[in-house]
Amino acid sequence: MQKTYYDPADLKKFGKITEWNEELGNKFFDYYAKVFEEGKLSAREKSLIALAVAHTEQCPYCIDAYTQDGLQRGITKEEMMEALHVGAAIKGGATLVHGVQMMNKVNKLEM
Repeated sequence: MQKTYYDPADLKKFGKITEWNEELGNKFFDYYAKVFEEGKLSAREKSLIALAVAHTEQCPYCIDAYTQDGLQRGITKEEMMEALHVGAAIKGGATLVHGVQMMNKVNKLEM
């Protein structure tokens, strides 16, 4: 069996980040839990957002976690893929809009 850089078993160790700095680790997990509570957005909607962001950030642990979470919340594979495309479009647009900075710099240097 080939090993990968990202070991899926490591996701289960996420809670251990508190071991080397309990105060900050606990504050993060308190914040994380609060963010995912039902609010103006449903837990289902938040899971779908998290899945799209997981892809734009290219975090395999988050992709695994929020794919499973989404399925448990009744999110369909078609909804997941549509959310992924929304994330990809925003990421692509953000990359391209930064081209304006390059164009401004080239125009300034060519003067």
